[in-house]
Amino acid sequence: MRAGASLTQSRGLPSKALFGSAYMCWEAPVFTERTSVGLDVHARSVVAAAIDGVTGEVFRARLTPGNDDVLGWVRALPGPSAVVYEAGPTGFGLSRALTTAGIRCEIVAPSKIQRPAGDRVKTDARDAMHLARLLRLDEIVSVTVPTVEREAARDLVRAREDVRGDLMRARHRVSKLLLRQGVVYYGGRAWTGAHLVWLQAQHFDAPGLQFAYDAAHEAVLQAEARRGRLDKAITAMAADSEFTPVVHRLGCLRGVSTLTAFGLAVEVGDWDRLTGATIGAYLGLVPTESSSGQSRSQGSITKTGNTHARRLLVEAAWHHRKPYRSPGATMKARWELAPAAARARGHAGNQRLHQRWLTFTDRKKKPVIANVAIARELAGWCWSLAVMDG
Repeated sequence: MRAGASLTQSRGLPSKALFGSAYMCWEAPVFTERTSVGLDVHARSVVAAAIDGVTGEVFRARLTPGNDDVLGWVRALPGPSAVVYEAGPTGFGLSRALTTAGIRCEIVAPSKIQRPAGDRVKTDARDAMHLARLLRLDEIVSVTVPTVEREAARDLVRAREDVRGDLMRARHRVSKLLLRQGVVYYGGRAWTGAHLVWLQAQHFDAPGLQFAYDAAHEAVLQAEARRGRLDKAITAMAADSEFTPVVHRLGCLRGVSTLTAFGLAVEVGDWDRLTGATIGAYLGLVPTESSSGQSRSQGSITKTGNTHARRLLVEAAWHHRKPYRSPGATMKARWELAPAAARARGHAGNQRLHQRWLTFTDRKKKPVIANVAIARELAGWCWSLAVMDG
């Protein structure tokens, strides 16, 4: 009851007499635990603050980042207790330890934390107390804690993403080094088999230049080898894991190969917590907006949420620009792995997305802007396939 009264006062809600019968429609937040605990977690320290909802007593402590130390301090508080801390680089280990011990633990999204506009003082102790108060008022937006297996699969996908960036930078260093020497490849597309043979044949008289070129070329070869090993690991896991059914269904869409489908499956995780209307906002593919009264102003996309999944969708959306005809051999092979309902759904999505491209082209939209809009709709089609039974 104390939490409900505090929430009414903090939000400035009208009294029961002024609100009338509609007051009965509003429900106070449900907080069953006696003590709310806020943790400001860092790599080398944990600052804790707790509020006893019965007596109003406040507890503070500075703890070591070990799970046992935090767990022991929480257990010593008047129970039962609930804990909250911000999502960050320290991961989900502390949350899993508290949950295993029977203590409810929420991980709040940092971008969704409500802060007073005039609050200009930020310390670890104040942050911990602020989190404890928000937890008591049930004013937090929690992130989903993945399972150990899902987090491991996500780390594999992100390792491949890192290698992709390393390979791109290594290739740029090689090509720009050659360009400074006036050596340019004219034998067709770059980074094909013929191009690699041409690169191996390049030699320079200056020893320093030759050493620099060999080092840059070796970095390209090593990055390609790492990428190949990760691709094989992802392909094997996509063929035999908890994500396999979702990967097969997502593969019915153009541009969503095994690597892309597996990346989306592990990055989004639980598709059922989203809808076709909300997944675009979850991935940061909706435009920013600043509207008031009769004016409405929209800007670039928000770019909130999962960066990796957003990039995969934006890249896949370009494939729908080309005319969609009968499925080729590659698409047919992917379709054979999916149920009939998913194939029909994917076929409808491929037709729809290409028609959207034609509409944007007729309206003279810039391709990069149109592609983001296609990616937003593609996210909805992916959601409809992911939540499909079978």
